[in-house]
Amino acid sequence: MNPKLPLSRRQALKTLFCSSVAMNLNLSSSAAAEESLGGAELDLIALGDFGSGDAKQQAVARAMIHYSEILGKKPDGLLMLGDNFYRKMPGGLESKRWTTGFSEMYPSEHFPNPCWAILGNHDYRDTRDNEKVQLGYAASLDRKTRWSMPGKYYRVDLPARNPQITLLMLDTNLEAVNRPLHGPKIPCWITPEEQTAQKAWLEKQLSSKRAAFTVVLGHHPLYSNGKYQGTPPLIDEIGKLLEKAGVHLYLSGHEHDLQHLELDGLKTSFVISGGGGGRVRGGKEKHPDCFFQDVHGFSHLSIKGGRLHLRHIDVNGKIVHSFSKGTDHDWKIGA
Repeated sequence: MNPKLPLSRRQALKTLFCSSVAMNLNLSSSAAAEESLGGAELDLIALGDFGSGDAKQQAVARAMIHYSEILGKKPDGLLMLGDNFYRKMPGGLESKRWTTGFSEMYPSEHFPNPCWAILGNHDYRDTRDNEKVQLGYAASLDRKTRWSMPGKYYRVDLPARNPQITLLMLDTNLEAVNRPLHGPKIPCWITPEEQTAQKAWLEKQLSSKRAAFTVVLGHHPLYSNGKYQGTPPLIDEIGKLLEKAGVHLYLSGHEHDLQHLELDGLKTSFVISGGGGGRVRGGKEKHPDCFFQDVHGFSHLSIKGGRLHLRHIDVNGKIVHSFSKGTDHDWKIGA
């Protein structure tokens, strides 16, 4: 009898992803989830495309609260991946949507730690100058706020003492990205000067001393199986930088779904968490055998046992997909 041939990488991926979904269908009970989720050294909740202000955003927020209760600790922060406010936002810094769509939606008694935010295309387009409002919101208040957006791009190292993860937050609203989507009527992108400065900053950060894990965050995905099928101008802009620097994870939104892509020849894992409240929409398999679900939900990013863990959770609190990654870029399904 001939020995079994080894699985190809794509066959192995398909087997792992299918096994992941089957395994996690059994994790919906609080007891099972609590046993598998506890003990992390750092816990962050990520969500994008959430600023609908409607029942869908509220349902995801409730699921986040329930999930944090299962964790048995309050998350160390929220990662807000853009499209923070859809449609018009009258009142600017005084808008009631800061209360209804942020502070009450994600209450401080459950999420007391910083909420690090980046800008999405709708944060530029739907209300003129709203990107400036979001950038200036924290500074406009006499009291402390959890909203944290110190710049269009910035760095966060966590925890503050002996950091285990470096987060590099980007503004991916390039003209080459947003003009084809929204047209020229309302310029909803960074200037060429800002784009040049941001890229130089990113190169500097990636060449500097960093924590054991590096995660780059931007609103637009580089690669995707969703509606937009990826963002070629962004691949051209930063793709080689991520690979050269050995970035462990690129985390984005924009696509209204949950995804995880591992691509041949690339060390970086690509994760999309865009199910925070915007209308979900389908996609097609441009990159075979990668995880995709067009559902509302959020993601849990954690450091535990010297590994980075990522879990996608749907609006019912079910873990629909999970994987972990080591500092040397080895990864495996199940986390």
